[in-house]
Amino acid sequence: QVQLVESGGGLVQSGGSLRLSCAASGRSFSTVTMGWFRQAPGKEREFVAATSLGMATWYADSVKGRFTISRDNSRNTLYLQMSSLKPEDTGVYYCAAAATGWTAKRLQSEYDYWGQGTQVTVSS
Repeated sequence: QVQLVESGGGLVQSGGSLRLSCAASGRSFSTVTMGWFRQAPGKEREFVAATSLGMATWYADSVKGRFTISRDNSRNTLYLQMSSLKPEDTGVYYCAAAATGWTAKRLQSEYDYWGQGTQVTVSS
């Protein structure tokens, strides 16, 4: 079992930055692959970024060059640094953990554990 708690969301102006954190507990953090997803109002949840056990990263085209995913295994924490934020980045951001495999994953079905989400609102 892995418990995930996101934090760091909030209201920011267009062009601003935020850093999201996801604190993990339970199973050893260094053995799970991690990802970030988001859900905008009225839309389905979508992939944002993922990191493998070997620290390889994968990004959605819409955030590439603006967002950076990272993990600190010593702190059992996953991060998402978001810069040059746009109104279309608004949504609830979720972190997720996959119990098996070591590659970065972009499909929601590949993840076993989810956090409760943190709201990010970007004003124009």
